[in-house]
Amino acid sequence: MRAGSTVHPDQRLRFLLPAADTSPAEARRRTRGQLMAWAATQETRENAALVISELVTNALRHTESATIGCELRAGGPLLRVAVAGAGQGPDRRVRQADRDDEGGRGLPLVCALARMWGVRRGLAGEGHVVWADLPLGRTER
Repeated sequence: MRAGSTVHPDQRLRFLLPAADTSPAEARRRTRGQLMAWAATQETRENAALVISELVTNALRHTESATIGCELRAGGPLLRVAVAGAGQGPDRRVRQADRDDEGGRGLPLVCALARMWGVRRGLAGEGHVVWADLPLGRTER
């Protein structure tokens, strides 16, 4: 993914964020804004913002990424939310957090909202991409 933001005709937005504490909020802001432009429903906007926030937070906490790549892609009835970081990425097994744990609830939230999710190697075999497919509701124009 290149620096900055680009929108493609097939309804795709890619952007890079620094590995900073402010990045989850910036990812939510950009996600909501783009989905508003694509006429997505409020439920889709809020679910996608939560998913991207959790995935960016995981990249910040569990990788040594200097930058975090984000992508939104609308296609048919689904919205793909993807976050790229350094390292191998999470295990596909989702653990349940104990009641008093400070973390461990992000991927269960992603699982609850997504139709499917997964982890794949990044481009050229470097890093990883965690992706989630969400239902894409659109408002009538």
